[in-house]
Amino acid sequence: MLSDEQILTALKQGDEHAFVQLVERHQGLMLRVALRYVRTRAVAEEVVQETWVGVLHGLDRFEGRAALKTWIFRILTNRAISRAEREGRVIPFSSLGDDDEPAVDPDRFRPEGAQWAGGWKTFPPSWDTLPEERLLARETLSLIGEAISELPDRQHLVILMRDVEGWSADEVCEALAISEANQRVLLHRARSKVRRSLESYLEPEAALT
Repeated sequence: MLSDEQILTALKQGDEHAFVQLVERHQGLMLRVALRYVRTRAVAEEVVQETWVGVLHGLDRFEGRAALKTWIFRILTNRAISRAEREGRVIPFSSLGDDDEPAVDPDRFRPEGAQWAGGWKTFPPSWDTLPEERLLARETLSLIGEAISELPDRQHLVILMRDVEGWSADEVCEALAISEANQRVLLHRARSKVRRSLESYLEPEAALT
């Protein structure tokens, strides 16, 4: 597979194969991001196609100050927001569904006034002792995917890009136009909720090992 830099050079030389590689690399995530802004899959697919047209038209103006993929996703989110506004959905990223609930149930910590207030009542069992095949089992991975899909929109996008697609924190911040602190909080909340969803499935076994 070509790097983004190699793909960019090839694209500017009119290499259609390089464009196909770029689409294959990013199309799936682009569609999932667009779906967080617009109402239907059909509209999301239109937004993705419009984005690719914008990418082709803007290649000559791309200066490389950001990574190619973050530049593509900024085009995507801008077009998705514009489309959402035309549909009567005013949803900049900062307004996407989220909540302020604690990442971890407060009842799991020692109450105010108690010795070691704010500390764990009982530490969560470690999963380090579980066999690797158990952690990577199809059912476990399915539960993780389901837990991620049920997260509020902003948390969903950040954990998807960081932990599923392997983007760096800086790349996510650039692509979604959010601060590093906001990205960190959203990722922490998302990871905590995914772990909480898996606890009843994994921890009884972990406690026995």
